[in-house]
Amino acid sequence: MDYSGSDVGAWSPYLVGALIGVLSMATFYFSNQPIGASTAYARVAGLIGKLFSKRHTESLKFYQETKPKIQWDVMLLFGILLGAYIAAYTGDEFTGRWIPQLWEEHFGSSHALRLGVAFLGGAVMAFGARLAGGCTSGHGISGTMQLSVGSWIALMCFFIGGAVTANLMFGI
Repeated sequence: MDYSGSDVGAWSPYLVGALIGVLSMATFYFSNQPIGASTAYARVAGLIGKLFSKRHTESLKFYQETKPKIQWDVMLLFGILLGAYIAAYTGDEFTGRWIPQLWEEHFGSSHALRLGVAFLGGAVMAFGARLAGGCTSGHGISGTMQLSVGSWIALMCFFIGGAVTANLMFGI
């Protein structure tokens, strides 16, 4: 089975990489901000926290320094969703499947298992991003563009971690 997606009209990864580079440079030029997503997730969590316990959320040190409000990075998340939709639509990649074929071949078609593992993976990734002071986009795109040594080390760790995880889970 071919999982590369190269024969289904997907966008060229070279074109997408170049466009992300242009976006990152434009972001630095117009807003003097790096591209990053992990702080936006924290802001959204703070917004949700304020809905249920405003006083507690506002008492947390993190939210005193990083206000839970909609700023450009939260809008970037919406842009990522919109961009993913446009890429999938124009690349004819909508499958109508909730369970990816590769996953189903290795772990079955349980939606609960897939959602549970996805949630666990997201939680571990969010913890790692907060621990490392940035996520794959913050370090991998913005940090490496600024030639940050820490970001280059983080990027290498992301690739090593991804390769080891893919090998353990799927044998690839």
